[in-house]
Amino acid sequence: MPPRKKKPTKTAPKTLSLEVAMDELAGIIGELESGQQPLNDALEKFERGMGLLKDCNRQLEEAAGRIEIVRRMTEEGAEVETFDGTATVDRKQSVTDDNDSSSLF
Repeated sequence: MPPRKKKPTKTAPKTLSLEVAMDELAGIIGELESGQQPLNDALEKFERGMGLLKDCNRQLEEAAGRIEIVRRMTEEGAEVETFDGTATVDRKQSVTDDNDSSSLF
């Protein structure tokens, strides 16, 4: 009886850094936009690109959850709030707009 062949085991793919994943994704987009790929190759690249996009989004969401903005120093220490994705410049403009007494509306 011949020896049994082992099934290859699937290992979890190594997570790429955000920068490396984005660079690879940009390359895939360029290749797909060129229209020079055979359909099967284009589909494989598209699938790879979608996986990279999902991983990039996950990494960005994790990073956003870790970022805190120091709002004000108090005697007890800094008051912090979780980063909500709004640019600080946009927040300042919104507060200025709300307090602008020259506006009629």
